[in-house]
This record gives sequence, structure tokens and C-alpha cells, in this order.
Amino acid sequence: MTTVEINGLKDMIACNTRISSIIDDHLSYSGYDISEFMENKASFEEVIYLLWNGHLPTQMELKYFEAELRKNYDISDAVEQCILIQSRPHLHPMSVLRSTVSLLGVYNVDAEERSMEAIYQQSIELMAKLPTIITTFARLRTGKMPLKPREDLGFAANFLYMLNGVEPSELEIEAMNKALILHADHELNASTFAARVCASTLTDIYSCVTTAIGALKGPLHGGANERVFDMLKEIRESGDVNAYLQEKLDSKEKIMGFGHRVYNKQDPREIFLRDMAKKLTEGTENEEFFNMSQEIEEFMKEKKGLIPNVDFYSATVYHTLGIDSDIFTLIFAMSRVAGWIAHIQEQQKHNKLIRQRPQYIGQENMTYLPLEKREGGDLYGRTNRNEKWTASSF
Repeated sequence: MTTVEINGLKDMIACNTRISSIIDDHLSYSGYDISEFMENKASFEEVIYLLWNGHLPTQMELKYFEAELRKNYDISDAVEQCILIQSRPHLHPMSVLRSTVSLLGVYNVDAEERSMEAIYQQSIELMAKLPTIITTFARLRTGKMPLKPREDLGFAANFLYMLNGVEPSELEIEAMNKALILHADHELNASTFAARVCASTLTDIYSCVTTAIGALKGPLHGGANERVFDMLKEIRESGDVNAYLQEKLDSKEKIMGFGHRVYNKQDPREIFLRDMAKKLTEGTENEEFFNMSQEIEEFMKEKKGLIPNVDFYSATVYHTLGIDSDIFTLIFAMSRVAGWIAHIQEQQKHNKLIRQRPQYIGQENMTYLPLEKREGGDLYGRTNRNEKWTASSF
């Protein structure tokens, strides 16, 4: 039997899209290089509108769009109670987000409506309510009362206010806004592809976003910036950057926040997050994290030739903004839902059911034996009871 190396479908073209592209280490949204948004201080709301509509909004369109988002910030008492029930130490924060997003579909009486107007309203509600869901969970699990969203604040400012209980500074708003924009979409990554596969069945948007969150929860997709910050704390305790990193490399351990499946020379998002990390930490107790990050970057460049990715400096940015490291991935989801929704809408507008074929590598031409003539194996198919169970056993 001839087999072909699959390699995680790397570089295979799976769909046509107008939403985002990565070409020669440049990330663009609908034809706009991300540097355009950074240099012109675009708002996250503008970028959401762009991803969903294919063009930047006029002043009137943006005003209406922002108003629609703001009047949908709040969540019902029923949803808040469900978050309270889930605010337990043993529950993974992404599991709570996944379940609560699914719950939004249960409480929306129009969740099964398929008209363009209904899907647009569902999209607005999902986008607007995620910050409230995340901050409600973050505060409840630490014994704090959730704060009501403020309709006089934009997306980034309102999130930081609900999380920390104080109105953020202009620099904090700028940093949060840029982080949201830089994570808003990233071509056809695992969670986006999962959302498009789900959308191709013509199911509801809540099911599609729940699927995407489930994919993002996996340690090979989301969660890297959380592990970057864990590493920074460990290095601070060890007191020696180079010795810590060398020990990790000698034991063949992965250094989080470096290398990328798509970018070769530079992750274009990292440049702007590095700048915000520097500005946010300058002259504060968190400056040590930025300085450590630069030392780590130099070491990894010299020893392994690896580039920092979006997760590396975002860890310091998020920490400085008052975000606990174990909910970093929730912030990723809060931003990326903008892109997921754009892909869901695009998939269903030009739909064809996504149905791949596998390459079969199992046994062939087997002969059925009656049950009484079969030998070996226990309840789990092991012929040796000392055999270790693996995922392939099931």
C-alpha cells in the first residue's frame, strides 16, 4: 500500500476567501495590511465591520454599528447565573466560555432563524456579549461582583472597565484595542477551519462559534501566551535567563512563544505588541517582564534562529492590563470571534458541504471469525494486560 505524508494538511488550499491573507510574512484584512490599522489608530469596531462587510465603514455606518454593539453588551440574569454555577476552580475557563456561548443560542428564541437579518443580529449579540461573559466569569470566580457594561464606552475600554472596575487610561485602551485587532483573524487556522466546516452543514451560528472555541481550547492552538507568562515567572524566580533557557533546550523542551507554522522571517503582529509591551511597562514594576522578554528573544535568535510570534509579547501586554494568565485564551477568543463570524457568513453565502477523504492505512481483506473462535485481548483489546493504553487503542 502506497501512503502519502499528510502533515496536518499543511499548505493545502481548502477554500476561497476575501477576509484575510498571509503573503510573504504580511497579514492583511480584506486587502488592508495590518500596519494600516496600527499606524492610523483604527478602532476594533472598524475592523469587525470590515471583516463582516468587506469594506471600511463610513462615519454614519460606524456610528450605527457601534450603537448596535453597545446596546447588546449586557447579558441576562439567567446567563449570569449559569456563569456563577460554572465559576469553580476545577473548570477550564475555555470550557466555561464554550458552554456559555452555546447557552446564548438556547436563550435566543430566534437562534434557528436563517434570514440575513436574523444572522446579522445573532452576530452582533455574540460579538457584544463575549466581553461581558468573560469579565463576569473572571470576577465571580475571585469573589467579586460582576459589573454592568457601560454603553458610553467602546469595545476595548468597556472590557477593561468591567474586568478591573476602573476606567482605563488612554494608553491601556490603545493597547487593548491593538491586541484585539491583531488577533481578529488569521486566515485558515484550526479554529477558523473548524468553524467553516461546521458552517458548511448550514447549522446555526452558535453551534459554529462553539465548535471554534472547542478547537481554540486545544494546547496546540490557543493557550501559548499563558504558557509564555508562566515561563517569564519561572525565569524571574530562577534569576538567570540564559541558564533557564539552556536547561530547557538541553532537555528538548519547547520554548513557548517562538516559531510559526506560516511566518518565516517575522510575525508581523509581534512588532506592534512588542511596542505596546514596552510602553505599558516603562517605569513600572512590570518592566522586568519586558526586559526579560528581550533577553529571551536574543537568546533564541542566536541559539535556534527562531522568531517570536504573536503570543510572546502579548503575554506581557495582557498581564500589564490586569488580565490573569489563565484567561489569556479567552481574550484570544473574544477577538477572534470577529473573524470566525466573518468566515461563517462567507462559507454559508457561497456554501458547499466540506467533505474530505482520508487515506486508509488499516488492515485489508480480513475474514470474519465467529465469536467463539476469536482469541486474545481483554475488554480494551489488549493482548498483554501490562500494555499501556494510548489514544490509538480507542
